Amino acid sequence: MIELINLSWILALLAVIVLLFVPVKYKATAAILAVVANAIVTSGLAIHALGGQPVSYVFAGGSIMGDILIRIDELSAWFILIINFTCVTGIFYGSGYLKAYDNSPKKLSMHWILFVLFQLSMVWVCMIQHGLMFLIAWEIMSLSSMMLVIFDANNPKTLKAGINYLVQMHISVVFLTIGFVWLYFQTGSFSFDAFTSYFGMNSNIWMFLVFFVGFGLKAGFIPFHSWLPHAHPAAPSHVSGVMSGVIVKLGIYGLFRVASYLRSDYLVLGEILMVVSVLTGLYGILNAAVHRDFKKMLAYCTIENIGIIGIGMGIGLVGLGNHLPVLYYLGFGGALLHVLNHSLFKSLLFYSAGSVYQQTHTRDMEKLGGLIKSMPRTAVLFLVGAIAIGGIPPFNGFISEFLIYSGLIEGIKFENMSQIILMVLTLAGLSVIGGLSILTFTKTFGTIFLGNQRQPLTHTPHEVSKLMLIPQYVIVVMMLSVAVFPQVYLQVIGHILSGFTKSVVIPQPVGFTDYSSIMRSISLYSLLFIGVIGVFWGMRAWVLRGKSQVVGATWGCGYTAPTSRIQYTGKSFSKSLGKMFNFIVIERKEYEELKPGEIFPTGKKYTSHYHDFFEFRFIHVITNRLIYSANYFTFFQNGRVQSYVLYGIVFIVAIFLLTIFNVVP
Repeated sequence: MIELINLSWILALLAVIVLLFVPVKYKATAAILAVVANAIVTSGLAIHALGGQPVSYVFAGGSIMGDILIRIDELSAWFILIINFTCVTGIFYGSGYLKAYDNSPKKLSMHWILFVLFQLSMVWVCMIQHGLMFLIAWEIMSLSSMMLVIFDANNPKTLKAGINYLVQMHISVVFLTIGFVWLYFQTGSFSFDAFTSYFGMNSNIWMFLVFFVGFGLKAGFIPFHSWLPHAHPAAPSHVSGVMSGVIVKLGIYGLFRVASYLRSDYLVLGEILMVVSVLTGLYGILNAAVHRDFKKMLAYCTIENIGIIGIGMGIGLVGLGNHLPVLYYLGFGGALLHVLNHSLFKSLLFYSAGSVYQQTHTRDMEKLGGLIKSMPRTAVLFLVGAIAIGGIPPFNGFISEFLIYSGLIEGIKFENMSQIILMVLTLAGLSVIGGLSILTFTKTFGTIFLGNQRQPLTHTPHEVSKLMLIPQYVIVVMMLSVAVFPQVYLQVIGHILSGFTKSVVIPQPVGFTDYSSIMRSISLYSLLFIGVIGVFWGMRAWVLRGKSQVVGATWGCGYTAPTSRIQYTGKSFSKSLGKMFNFIVIERKEYEELKPGEIFPTGKKYTSHYHDFFEFRFIHVITNRLIYSANYFTFFQNGRVQSYVLYGIVFIVAIFLLTIFNVVP
């Protein structure tokens, strides 16, 4: 097995060399071959591990480093398979998406090299179980993804988004480094297995919270989320799909990995995680509902779904604390399955959104409309993703959310009143999240694809190439497989969870697999309902074939001069919601609303955009204060050579005097 592990990085190295020298028309093909080859090699190891035979190898790291353990267990394997599937669909979609850049060979070479390294580093993050080596792989992952984000580095906003992302990822590394150094000083080892001895002898809360901040920054829990709404819109859409689909999940992987070693404080940590997660989900979907940049909207939806995954993890920890296997399996199982489901439908949504952007060159949904006529396949694919992310059957989002809902309902059966209240409030919060998600995507799909075109575009949009569509079809097939055959995935997840905790073995409850039959029935009946509609639609088309059809305007309610400007916009759709929660979704308007009694208003312009609450209230305040303080010292760098010579003379004299008085040896 070690030969296959070595083969993964050897293939990546060969791909880097090849990509530097092949002609530009073959660069995408070379990158595809490298990513697919690496995916086959590492997925083979992952499938082997899921079969109950973990893969491990130990490298000698010296007296300080200790033994460096490379291990693919069931948890690692689950995430590796998700990473590889998403990267493969992303590389195929991206090869079509970047066709317009064939006249920039150096730019493409760097991009594809970074993509190969990005995939490899994510896989190695899941394989390495040694603190220092883990941080190195984590840093390579962050740097490569940052360089992928700033593909359009000539745009100042893109560059700013990349720097913002890099700074926050290094804050993440600081907290992770603190955690691993803390572990080393307490146990004398950087191995992940040292968590077992530390958590067995000390309080589990504080170290877990340190790692929660470090991994939470990558995952996007509030208030550590502010990089997502900037990085995802700035990155190319295939990079956004992979980042949202899997890179944020590596923060979840880190939390799962640390949680697997916990020995106590399950209830406290589970309750903390549930509270933070439900707030994260509500905050994310509220912001998604009001934003009109459709890629920024999708970024906030990622935050929402991270909250849903966190709720599942919190339920699992509470189940451990109360010794309830059903709660443990429903919570952690729902979270693991939602990791997969979100990677599928969110990458699909980003790819279809990228198709819209490629054809229209705008991310502002208020400038679009009626695209279902010119891009029908993209419209259907976006609609499928929207239904799935809303948790509506017959697609996969319903399956994982059903498990998490079931866990919350089981939790209401507690005898502890405080835990019952927490479960009820979380259930209510998750219900609100689901409702707002439907509102958000009804607004987005209706504004972009339905109605009429709102503003003239630079060129007429048309359907994207098959190279961009086929990866999306493959994702839809995977989504349907989860919805129609949930028992297959639940069996795999049950196997993962049976050996998940290091301190105690939790037997799988008898009723856990029964949930799959319920979910499968709901999915099949929903598919049947859609099929019946399709049959009637087909019968209608058959009856009308060969007959002349007249297309006319619908009834205009007595208004005989309709224009595209009187359609509902994204802003008007969500305005009431934005006003209701204006203390969270902060709107900045360059327009004063009409005053009561102002019957004949003069011509006005209206522009508005929404601020991120945490960024506006906290981050900007801190950064502005730092800049203000730093400006007091700008006189040092005044551009005059005489001043710099004077600084040198003062420094030399100071050193001379300090030496005379034996202050400096």
